Amino acid sequence: MDYFIQQSLNALSFGAEYALIALGLAIVFSIMGLVNFAHGEVIAFGGYSMVIMGTLLTNNPLILMAGVIIACVFASVALERIAFRTVRGADLTTGLLTAFGVSIILQNLFLLFGSPRPMAATQFIFLDRTLAIGTIRVSSLQIYETVTTIFAILALTFFLRRTTLGMAMRAAALDFEMVRLCGVRANRVIAGAFAISGLLAGLACIFIMARRGSVQPHMGFDPVLVAFVACVIGGFGSLPGAVLGGFLLGITEVAVLILLPQSAGGLAHAVVFALVALVLIWRPDGILSPAREKGDKI
Repeated sequence: MDYFIQQSLNALSFGAEYALIALGLAIVFSIMGLVNFAHGEVIAFGGYSMVIMGTLLTNNPLILMAGVIIACVFASVALERIAFRTVRGADLTTGLLTAFGVSIILQNLFLLFGSPRPMAATQFIFLDRTLAIGTIRVSSLQIYETVTTIFAILALTFFLRRTTLGMAMRAAALDFEMVRLCGVRANRVIAGAFAISGLLAGLACIFIMARRGSVQPHMGFDPVLVAFVACVIGGFGSLPGAVLGGFLLGITEVAVLILLPQSAGGLAHAVVFALVALVLIWRPDGILSPAREKGDKI
């Protein structure tokens, strides 16, 4: 029973991290139709910002956490203004190539001005402590990550349902042109979506840094690819789908690691993505997308 509880917390922790990043991708896609693969570099920018602030200003972890979130929000909004605003009306392929291009450029800038090797950043390691609850030993980081993600989901739900900008964003996700005809400024809505995406990236960055204790140029790329798969599972453009896909992916990953023999642990990702492929055969548009017939194209 203790082992089951520990592995359940592992699954929730992994799922919470994937859901947090997937939400950042989904909220931008729902409004702009843009798959922002540069989201991972926003996370890495937050990590490097923490290293700089920790070296030059202060080692106070609360100030550094606030600094990481502010840096990620700034980076996300700046990317929208500099890189993505010009391709706003372009097709999906153009936006996708632009996002990949921005991602590669930022990775090379991190290599040029930072280091290809991991840089130690241990200010957040205090979040990862072992707690004993009866006979169960769990990581405090797992609890923090799960609780923070749930709180972020509830706060985002409140924002989207109860604030003027949030309702404008929900309307833009359904019919952007109609929202513009009603007098809502497109730049304000899209910048708001990128700011929220950056805030979620900042939260994810804090937990990734607490787990890794270092920062390197590609630290955000792999988590974003997994979060992208989570969005596809849930239904791209659906915020509840992104959350569902993230948690399902985390639970599946831990379950596969438990069931596979230790010698085959390296095949865990292959098995997980094979299961994802089976899900997409059943629901090609994602679990929470409306079902529709897939006829032949004429």
